[in-house]
Amino acid sequence: MPKLVWMTLLTALITVPAAAETAVPDLRGTWSGESESIVLGRGNPHHAGKRSAEPRLSSVKFTMIIDKQDGRRFSGKFSSARGSETVIAVVSRSGAIYMVDDDGYNIGTMLAPDRMELCYLLQSPAARIASCVELTKQP
Repeated sequence: MPKLVWMTLLTALITVPAAAETAVPDLRGTWSGESESIVLGRGNPHHAGKRSAEPRLSSVKFTMIIDKQDGRRFSGKFSSARGSETVIAVVSRSGAIYMVDDDGYNIGTMLAPDRMELCYLLQSPAARIASCVELTKQP
């Protein structure tokens, strides 16, 4: 009986790393969501405002249209009513998303095949922004 337990445990340990690799779903299409952001300074085109020494809260509706994907790599347009930026990104084997736009970067997570969370960071002499948005793929 102990030999069977060891064999089962060894099999489980060997299969866990293989299961850790996340399959990347087809991300092409339109994604939308509303951000929860905090801005210090004047912001950026999406979170524009008067320059202030105090942090301010901001929420913006975003749309991301992913038009190209090759395995883990994808690109598209990330936009709000105030502007649009080209984005390029990769999805790591663990499911983390690393995205770069015109002036900052996002680190994200696939929550489900049709939901992702992206968290954006910007640091410049004129502004600092920390923002997260949960995007849902539209049918």
